Amino acid sequence: MKSIWLNTLAWGLAVALALALAFAAPSESTVMGKLPSLMAKRLDQQPLPLPQGLPSERTLALIAFSKHQQPEVESWINGLQLRRDPAINWLRMPVLQDPGHAQGRSAIENRLLARYASQGERERMVPVFTDRAAFIRAAGLGGPHNAYAVVLNRNGDVLARAEGLFNEGKASALRETLASN
Repeated sequence: MKSIWLNTLAWGLAVALALALAFAAPSESTVMGKLPSLMAKRLDQQPLPLPQGLPSERTLALIAFSKHQQPEVESWINGLQLRRDPAINWLRMPVLQDPGHAQGRSAIENRLLARYASQGERERMVPVFTDRAAFIRAAGLGGPHNAYAVVLNRNGDVLARAEGLFNEGKASALRETLASN
């Protein structure tokens, strides 16, 4: 009789442990990352609440952390032919350490305005002033050493990402994610 209760108790504990692990398992968004909610402004001065204000349900964000990563970003723009393909909604998203005051942000924006003179470039440029380290952690990125091509939805979930220079294999995975709903 004692052994029946012991076996039942062991099975009950095993089931309880399995259920606890199932609920504690990381979700896809915690594994891939999530864009933090913040208020940004496109370079053409249009406010853009992130991530809800993204241009489509699946948007490609080209994220850079320094001006030295612009060749990596350009490799994705050219490799995916983003300037010629209206089917892909995309943004440039330089993530900049917030200087903490309006003057500092304005000076950075003025440098970007001088570099990106056309209206089309300014509509796609969304400088994000925030704590870089916190942004990197939240978005599930590997660090600030490379640029990233990231597919985001309007909930801020990172659905796919690629790091560094354009690569056709990485690009096909991003295209597939952008096309699926």
